[in-house]
Amino acid sequence: MKILVFIKQTFDTEEKITIDNGKISDQGVTFILNPYDEYAIEEAVVLKETFGGEITVIAMGHYTEEAIRTALAMGADKAIVIDDETSEGDEFTVSKVLAAIAEKETYELILCGCMSIDNGSAQIGARLAEELGIPHILTITKLLIDGNKVLVEKDAEGDTEIIESHLPILLTTQQGLNEPRYPSLPGLMKAKKKPIQHVSVNDLEITLDQMKAKTIITEQYLPNKKKAGKILGGELLQQVKELTAFLQEEVKVI
Repeated sequence: MKILVFIKQTFDTEEKITIDNGKISDQGVTFILNPYDEYAIEEAVVLKETFGGEITVIAMGHYTEEAIRTALAMGADKAIVIDDETSEGDEFTVSKVLAAIAEKETYELILCGCMSIDNGSAQIGARLAEELGIPHILTITKLLIDGNKVLVEKDAEGDTEIIESHLPILLTTQQGLNEPRYPSLPGLMKAKKKPIQHVSVNDLEITLDQMKAKTIITEQYLPNKKKAGKILGGELLQQVKELTAFLQEEVKVI
């Protein structure tokens, strides 16, 4: 089975976000593999162990080295990286570029995380499938493949939705699908020898006009700092009176 896994490298979840001249600063930042993408890689490795085949991970951006090496150490076979600055843009741009890469590859299944933890748009999977003209199912929690038939489960308003489709298909992954493995030391050593192909926009036969962003970020800023909370003291009746006065006189909501 030929599987493509699209991944992204993001800020560590523990990083403090700072704004410098209207842009998010990456100075001294620790980057990690997007956590939702770990489920995609793990599921791909499980499928390869079951059916055989090859896993190709694909990433965009300058900060992809650690994420790529992690994916290869987990069990992916090779990687493709596009680190051309002209590929930067919004979700429309990214999906156009990734679709151009996918069209040059042979695949039966495409996996990617349901969203990235940095912008959380959750658009790339659906956009990519539409560009490729293949079915897609988002945020799956269980996957079964039998021949050409695909059966998935996903959460649906407190219940479980079961959907049947067929290969080729794009699926996005979330927590609950599996438990991503930690890269082993032998896996890390093998990852150093696995091929990583670097490509540019020119290699993809896509024009800048075709991938031009549809949205523009006009301003970025951090949320206002929260004020310290107010603790009410005394007996219950006194607390009620104090809270009522606070809501009337200071917050002015009643």
